[in-house]
Amino acid sequence: MNWTELDIFTTTEGIDLVTSGLMDIGIRGFAIKDANDFKEFLQNKEGNWDYLEDDLMQLAECETTVTVYLPENSQGAEMLLSIKSMLAEMKANDSEGLYGRLETEMKNVKEEDWANNWKQYFKPMEIGKRLLVKPSWENIGETDRTILEIDPASSFGSGQHYTTKLCLEFLDGLDVTGKKVLDLGCGSGILSIAAMLLGAESAVAVDVEENAVKIAVENAEKNHIDTAKYTAYCGNIIKDDELTARIGDGYDIITANIVADILIGMKDHFYKFLKPDGILIISGIIDERKEEVTDAVTGAGFEIIKACEESDWAAVMLRKK
Repeated sequence: MNWTELDIFTTTEGIDLVTSGLMDIGIRGFAIKDANDFKEFLQNKEGNWDYLEDDLMQLAECETTVTVYLPENSQGAEMLLSIKSMLAEMKANDSEGLYGRLETEMKNVKEEDWANNWKQYFKPMEIGKRLLVKPSWENIGETDRTILEIDPASSFGSGQHYTTKLCLEFLDGLDVTGKKVLDLGCGSGILSIAAMLLGAESAVAVDVEENAVKIAVENAEKNHIDTAKYTAYCGNIIKDDELTARIGDGYDIITANIVADILIGMKDHFYKFLKPDGILIISGIIDERKEEVTDAVTGAGFEIIKACEESDWAAVMLRKK
């Protein structure tokens, strides 16, 4: 398998936050380059050094960087989009700029070109008993399944990643007819659009990235969703009270395929947005943090209905008590 090197630019203060987020995405290995580490080395080094290699000396003025390696396949593309979404969330919460520019750069290749290469792996996929997810460039024959056409472009959510697939399977198994749905961290809009195609009455999609909101609306239009019944907002519900008020409450179903720390931070918002006995579907959880996340959410007034795991990822469906 081929791998691509991705640099994430941050600060010394941002290293722990960035690496924690990467682990939540499922990335276990990364390299860190930090000027403060080199300065500490110079202060504490033993012996007499006549010279240091030029490459080593450059560390004294380097920008703090976390480097990861992404597989050149559909999972790697989803990881890239998830990383960009994670960094946008961090930037939205970093009003003082403590964590640096939180941007990415690929070595020897443009991100947009690399992200488009994965289209060769994106094929029509049957999910559950009712759904068939396909990109617009793939043609299929007759089918009894509900076709969900999705072009994630630069937003996470194609159905290929285990976290998205598990959420779609939960939705496919529910009777969503006439339901009011809220999709938090919507990415490409795949979950809210799936709910609408399966019979939901209306959906609201929310993401911290403006581009994700734009793509979600475009994908809703591709699937002939009534624009009067599909609303998308850009913003951070944890920090934006005005946005929270616009979203309202009384939702029958919430989907949130994000990362563990954000799910924990949203637990009280989930409770506020849902009506009694409403359904919450959460995912984006690595196995190691499943218990931590479920303990936090059940502690906020939910009970677990069902949990599913696949390839070290977990998704959980809960009910508001």
